[in-house]
Amino acid sequence: MLNKIIIYIFLSLFIYSFSHANFDLKARTAILQDYYSGEILYEKEPDRSIYPASMTKIMTSIIAFDLIKSGDLSLDEEFIISEKAWRLSTSGYSSMFIMIGDQVSVEDLLKGIIIASGNDACIALAEGIAGTEEEFALLMTAKAREIGMENTNFTNSSGINDPDNYSTVRDIMIMSRYLIAKHPEFYKMFAEKEFTWDRTGGDPITQGNRNPLLYKNLGADGIKTGYLAVEKYSLASSIERNGRRLIAVGSGFNSKNSRSKESTKLLTYGLTNYDLVEIAKSNKPFQKINVWLGKQDSVEVYTNLDIYKTIKKAKKKLLKVSVKYDGPVEAPIRKNQKIATLRVVYDQELVGEYDLLSSKEVKKVNFISRLIKSINFLIWGDV
Repeated sequence: MLNKIIIYIFLSLFIYSFSHANFDLKARTAILQDYYSGEILYEKEPDRSIYPASMTKIMTSIIAFDLIKSGDLSLDEEFIISEKAWRLSTSGYSSMFIMIGDQVSVEDLLKGIIIASGNDACIALAEGIAGTEEEFALLMTAKAREIGMENTNFTNSSGINDPDNYSTVRDIMIMSRYLIAKHPEFYKMFAEKEFTWDRTGGDPITQGNRNPLLYKNLGADGIKTGYLAVEKYSLASSIERNGRRLIAVGSGFNSKNSRSKESTKLLTYGLTNYDLVEIAKSNKPFQKINVWLGKQDSVEVYTNLDIYKTIKKAKKKLLKVSVKYDGPVEAPIRKNQKIATLRVVYDQELVGEYDLLSSKEVKKVNFISRLIKSINFLIWGDV
C-alpha cells in the first residue's frame, strides 16, 4: 500500500512539473490556436518566413470552395487535363495520376488534392478555373490578403519549389481557420483517409491520406502535410474533442516521425493545460436590462457574436463577467440598439468588452403614464 502511495505522489509531481515546465517544440516555427476563442496558446517564431510546400493546397481548395459556394463552380463540372498537369504525374511528385485529355470532375480533383496531395490535380483545377496556373496563383494571393494573411505570396497551386511561394505558420493558421469556419461541409474531405482514382488505361489507384494524425486516437480531422528539402517537414493540423477545436501549424520538423510526434505533443499541450469557457452565444438572450418609462419594464439583450475565453486549467474562478450600463435605460429603445456593455475580466485584467444589443423595440409610455411613474420614483424610488 505504501508503495502505491509513493508511486501516486511521484506521478502527480511528474505530471505537475511537466504541465508547468517551459514547453518547447522540436520545430523551427510553430503556433497553436484555440479555434473558438481565437486565442493563441503557444507560438515559436510564428512570423518567420517558410516555404509552405503542400500546405499551399489548402488555399487551392479554398478558391474552389468559394466558387462552389457562390454558384460559379460545381462539384460535377469537368475539366480537361493538359500536358502540363499530366507531366507532374510522371516526374516523381505526389500525384493523382491523371492522363492528358482526361475529363475529370472538380470533386475528384479536390479529393486528389486534399487526400492524395496530387500536384497534377492542383494544376488541372487551377487551369480549369483561371485558364492558367499563374492566373490562379494571383487569385490565391488576393484571397490571402483578403482574409488577413499579411506575409504570404503564392506563385503556384501545389507548393512545389519556388522561392517566391512563401508564408508563415501564423498565416497558414489564419487560412486553416477560414477553411473550417467558411466551408465546414467541404472541410470533411480533409478527414477522409483514402481516395480511389479510377484512372484511364490502368487499374484504379487507392492512396491514403498523408496526415499521420488521422490515424491516431486524437480527434484529428485535418488538415495538410508538407515537405520540401529546404524546409523539411511541415503540418497544419486540427482536432475537435470534447467541444473544443484546436488548430496547430508547425514547420521545420526534422523527420516524418518528428512531425507526427511533435504535432501530437503540441495539440495535447493545448487540451491538457487550458479550458474553454463559453460566455455568450451569438443572437441568444444574455440578460434582461431594466427600462425606464417604457411600455415594458425590461428588455433582453444579446451579443451578435460568439464569445469564448480560453484560460489555464483550474483558473476559472479568476474569470469574471459583468454587464455595464447606465440604467435603467430610458425608452424609447430601438431594436438592435446598443444599450449595455459586456465586460470580461481575467485575473483582474480586462480581456474583452462587447456590445449588448436590445432584442426588440420598446416604446415610450404616454404622458399620463410617464407622469405617474415619475411621481412614484420621486416618492418611493420605484421605477
